[in-house]
This record gives sequence, structure tokens and C-alpha cells, in this order.
Amino acid sequence: MSNSPEIGSRTRTRAIMEKYGIRTKKSFGQNFLTDLNVLKNIVEAADITANDNVIEIGPGIGALTEQLAQAAGEVLALEIDQDLIPVLKEVLSPYDNVKVINQDVLQANLPELIKKEFKDPSRPIKVVANLPYYITSPILMNLLASPVEWATICVMMQKEVAQRLTAKPGTKQYGALTLAIEYQMQAKIAFDVSRKVFVPSPNVDSAIVVLTPRTNPLPVQPFDKQKLFGFIRGCFAHRRKSLWNNLQSVIGKDPAVKEKMTAVLAQLDISPQIRPEKLTLEQFIELANALHRQNLL
Repeated sequence: MSNSPEIGSRTRTRAIMEKYGIRTKKSFGQNFLTDLNVLKNIVEAADITANDNVIEIGPGIGALTEQLAQAAGEVLALEIDQDLIPVLKEVLSPYDNVKVINQDVLQANLPELIKKEFKDPSRPIKVVANLPYYITSPILMNLLASPVEWATICVMMQKEVAQRLTAKPGTKQYGALTLAIEYQMQAKIAFDVSRKVFVPSPNVDSAIVVLTPRTNPLPVQPFDKQKLFGFIRGCFAHRRKSLWNNLQSVIGKDPAVKEKMTAVLAQLDISPQIRPEKLTLEQFIELANALHRQNLL
């Protein structure tokens, strides 16, 4: 290994940026993490072992990648910024268990990548990432929609979004994203990260969220998962309105339709005037299933 300081130190980060003429790009949401303690704590929160294959999204200049390489069996780093590929390949050259490819994760065929790029694709697959704030939700939804069985998803995101992922019914942070995560995963905030440990500093603080597969099955299954979450997004389209007003926007205002909706809500003992954020995931599934039985969804 090189005698240089680790990539995640502020000194080394600045040296790499200067050597390669790197300027962070707002278009890719680039903020480089420069605190070795935080980096090591992320690897610990993700519970990375030598038996794990890790996919890292957005490695930047390789600060987190280096820490992952020291702990994991193999690391596949997906970087959208092609200008950083030669930098990453050079600074990570001491690690023979790292592969860096120029890839937009939102366009990637993840099962195929895993088969092609990992020497042993049968190992547990974990995702670790410092996500760009502006596309956190699309990336998470893309990962959850994938057929890959993730052992862990450990991601840094804007603190406000982290609070939405772990929110409880009835809180202002609770919404469609909360429910999409809860459907498949258990979410917990591992720790917060100050904006001061990034170059450049973002305008908000961050948090590390760890997602692990649900251990308890849902007591009721939806008639169609994709339609369920389209329905839930519709119910949260106007957060300040009642469930009834949102349902009319989603399903319609025809008198016959309204009569059926009224009967469904009464059957499920759900008040039409309740706010959507008061409903649990199970209640949303039961409501969607009942509306489907009435040919309304």
C-alpha cells in the first residue's frame, strides 16, 4: 500500500483535486467527504465484511471506496462523471479488489452488472453510497424496484430526507417515500453528519440511513405493488387536503364512484376526513385492495 495519507483526509483530498485539476460539479451533486472517522463509521454501519460484495454509487475521488476496499471482498464503484474515472483508477490502484466503471446507476441493469463484474456474484450484495441530494429518492426507488436481494443498503442523504424514510404515521415527514421503504425494508438512522466535513460544504446536514430487508412479512398483500404505490403517491399529492379530497383526485368525482368510495371507507372504518399521513401501510394496502374489488383501481 502507498505511504500517502488516506484519500478521505482533507490534506489528501485537496492534493488530489489540485493534482488532477478537479472542480466539483453541481450538475452531479458532488461534495467530497473529508473526515476519516465518518468514512470508517459508514463502513461499520453497513457491517461490511470480507465475505461481502459492495456496490458503491458515486465514489467521487475514492475516499469511501478506499475504506470499503479495506473491509470488503470486492467493491464495484459506479461513477457517472467520466472525468473522474482515470483519477479513481489511479488513486485506487493499490487495491486489487476494486473495479471502477463509468455508469449511471439509474440506467444500470443491476443483476447483469453483478453477474458480470463480481468474481463471486453469490456473496451478499450491499450498497453503500453518499447520494447526491437531488436524486436520492429516484436512486432508492430504483434499488428497491430491482430484483436483486440486497443484504444492506447504507446511504448518506440529506438529513430531512432521512427523517422522511424513518418517519412514523401522523408526523409531517411521513409520506409516500416512507411507505415505499417500509414495504420492503426496515430503516434506521445510524448517525448524523455535519455539513462541515465536506468539500465544498453543502447547505444542509446529512445522515446515514441503513436499510435492511423486512424480517416480518406484511399481514396483507397488495393486489398490485406498482399500482399500490401509484395510488399512495396520489393520496399524498395534496398533503393539506383530506383523504377524501385526494381520493377524488385519484379516482374521480362521479356520483356512482363517490358512492362506492364512501361504502369502502365505511367498511374499513376509515374517516373520509382523515389526513393521508394518519394511515399505516397496512391500511393503505387494505384500502387499495378494497377499491380494486369495486373496480375503482
